[in-house]
Amino acid sequence: MTVTGGRTPAVPSSPLADRVLERLTAVYPADADPERAAPMRAYMRDVAPFLGLTSPVRRALSRTVLRGVPRPGEADCAAIALRCWRLPEREYHYFAVDLLRRHVSVLTPGFLPVVRHLVTTVPWWDTVDLLAAHVVGGLVAAGPRLGAEMDAWIEDDDRWLVRAALLHQLRYKERTDTARLFAHCLRRADHDDFFVRKAIGWSLREYAKTDPEAVRGFVAAHRERLAPLSVREALRAVGP
Repeated sequence: MTVTGGRTPAVPSSPLADRVLERLTAVYPADADPERAAPMRAYMRDVAPFLGLTSPVRRALSRTVLRGVPRPGEADCAAIALRCWRLPEREYHYFAVDLLRRHVSVLTPGFLPVVRHLVTTVPWWDTVDLLAAHVVGGLVAAGPRLGAEMDAWIEDDDRWLVRAALLHQLRYKERTDTARLFAHCLRRADHDDFFVRKAIGWSLREYAKTDPEAVRGFVAAHRERLAPLSVREALRAVGP
């Protein structure tokens, strides 16, 4: 039985989350910029409304929100992330992603259902890619048995779970499980979605920085199965 079913995880009780969300929902809206919000929303294909906070402003406000706050535990991280995801504006989701990236070392394999929910709820590349590479990747690295969960995600009908499975080893370098990476790329080589095909190429391109010959050999052996987009991305830095 896998650990990442499709049910919505319960929000844990967390006084720390109460404190953070009270600050966050006071500080972020105070600096909202409606003129920026509209083009930001359009750029992200209307996936969510925006407050209109630029990245430097948002990060500065986040530091204010977290000033004096103790290091969160796993339950605190889950409560903050899930509650942020219930808020409509995208900047709250970014806050949650940043928090999880910063504190991934406190998370256990049991946190994966929370990440699955975040990946599949209001999904777009702006949150999915960071969650995949920094949070899912961190969890799998710390708990290798979760590799089997990635084998389940790669089979899923949800394109964002597939993309996350493809990208979770993006930062592994020499620790990459090449058998799993190549198997995943081949398994979804015929996928018709742009984001999946792009992720196949991206994951291969990133590993090519560690072992260019392995990637060249893989692409040469399977070029007919891989989409042209995937091939172009895979070989962009190393050539044919």
